[in-house]
Amino acid sequence: MSIQSNLQQINARIAAACARSGRDPAAVRLLAVSKTKPAASVEAAFAAGQRLFGENYVQEFLAKTEEVTAPVEWHFIGALQSNKVKYLPGKVTLIHSVDRLALAREIDRQWGKVGLHADILLEVNLGEENSKAGADEATIIPLVREIAKLPRLRLRGLMALPPWLADPEAVRPYFRRLRELARTIDALALPEVSMAELSMGMSHDFEVAVEEGATLVRVGTAVFGERIY
Repeated sequence: MSIQSNLQQINARIAAACARSGRDPAAVRLLAVSKTKPAASVEAAFAAGQRLFGENYVQEFLAKTEEVTAPVEWHFIGALQSNKVKYLPGKVTLIHSVDRLALAREIDRQWGKVGLHADILLEVNLGEENSKAGADEATIIPLVREIAKLPRLRLRGLMALPPWLADPEAVRPYFRRLRELARTIDALALPEVSMAELSMGMSHDFEVAVEEGATLVRVGTAVFGERIY
C-alpha cells in the first residue's frame, strides 16, 4: 500500500466514525506521526494532501526540518526535556506533551525571548502508568491554574496516551474521561485556556477516539507502515 492510499483509507475511516457519532469530519484533523521516517516519506504524504506532522525527538525533528522543503505544519508530541525547549520556538505550531509546571515555565521563557506565544496541550496520564509521561489526573486542575498565569502560553486542550489494549473498545473509557476532564477545565473560564483540542487515538484505536471527541488523532504506522527503531 502506498502512503497516498493509506491516507485515503484513514481519512475515510475518520469520516465514517464522525458519521456514526454525529460529528462534522472537519472537526477532526489527522496528525501523521513521522518519527523515524525519512524526509522523503513526509514529502510523499504532503504531496498526497497531508499537512500536519508530529515528531517525538528534538534532534531528529531539527534534522528533518532541514530536509523537508514542503510547507508542512509541525507538532511536537514526544516527551520534552526542558533543556531542549530552546530549539523549538518558531518551528512547531503545537506542543502536545506538556506535563509539568517546570516545562511550561521554560516554554514560556523561551517563546518570550523571540516575542511569540506558544500553543500547548497538557498530557494526562489517565492510566497512571509509571512507564509513560503525563501529569496525574489529580494534579491537572492546579497545573492548569498555574499555567494560565504564564503570559506566553496558550493552553489549547489535552492529550492522552492511554494504556495499549488490543480491543479498541476497552480504551473508550479513557478517551471519554479525557473529554470529561476537558469540560471540567473549560468551566473554569481561565484566561488563555481553551479546551478546543483533544489529542487522542492512534493507529489501532483512532476511530473510537473520534467517536469520543478527538480533534487530533496521532497516526503513524497506518500512514507510513511499520517504524524502524
